[in-house]
Amino acid sequence: MLTTDGKNKDEIIPMYKRNPNDDNGNDNGICALLLTMISIFFIVITFPISLIFCIKVVKEYERAVIFRLGRLVKGGAKGPGLFFIIPCIDNYRCVDLRTVSFNVPPQEILSKDSVTVKVDAVVYYRISNATIAICNVEDYSKSTRLLAATSLRNILGTKNLSDILADRESISHNMQTTLDEATHPWGVKVERVEIKDVGLPVQLQRSMAAEAEATRDARAKVIAAQGEQNAARALKEAAEVISESPAALQLRYLQTLNSIAAEKNSTIVFPIPMELFRGFITSAPKAGQTSAPVDPNA
Repeated sequence: MLTTDGKNKDEIIPMYKRNPNDDNGNDNGICALLLTMISIFFIVITFPISLIFCIKVVKEYERAVIFRLGRLVKGGAKGPGLFFIIPCIDNYRCVDLRTVSFNVPPQEILSKDSVTVKVDAVVYYRISNATIAICNVEDYSKSTRLLAATSLRNILGTKNLSDILADRESISHNMQTTLDEATHPWGVKVERVEIKDVGLPVQLQRSMAAEAEATRDARAKVIAAQGEQNAARALKEAAEVISESPAALQLRYLQTLNSIAAEKNSTIVFPIPMELFRGFITSAPKAGQTSAPVDPNA
């Protein structure tokens, strides 16, 4: 329902943005004013001892959220350095603005392809608005941890096992964006999310190892066959070159003999081509031809 000023009547206004006069009557305002005046009176009459209780210090990386009679003091968080409070009616809470990291407990997740995996992550966050972190959520640290565990299960439940193992960076970025949007109303800024480890069942690890080994063996056989094919082509080309010159074959035999002799073997079996004996065969007497008679008296 919209009011005459265009605002939603049912809209929930954050606690730190509410007007202190919205739900307080005149009696509460008078009581608050009376207690404040009494506290200031005691501070004045006990000066300077009262300064010990009025002056507080916060460090550079801290901010103090002050509540006066249960209501947030205007001006937001105080610090760093000195700030003043009124004893008895003021209390404050310090918020650390440094980056905090925590481990998400290992979550057993059923992936999209029905594989059970155990995944844990690391989340880095910091407080971007100390006032919102104190007023809008009871325990921002615990809430962020529980939300991180739930988001991890929800996001990884929509991924296949291969995507979880291969696309860790994109999953981490998606989870960081989801957490940052969810924790923004709490004054929390999620800076980084990292998938720490993915635990697989032992049986699945063995199956994946066997699959990877079989893939490597098949690839090795293909590479060996390609090498044999290339070697056969090279030998064919070498044979064609040698066949163009008969003397090249004899030189190749001599090179082979030299390489074998360099290994210091005692016995060498070396084939001799018939072309080397062709000259001796043509000069030998023909079969059935007799030599001239020899004179015994000569």
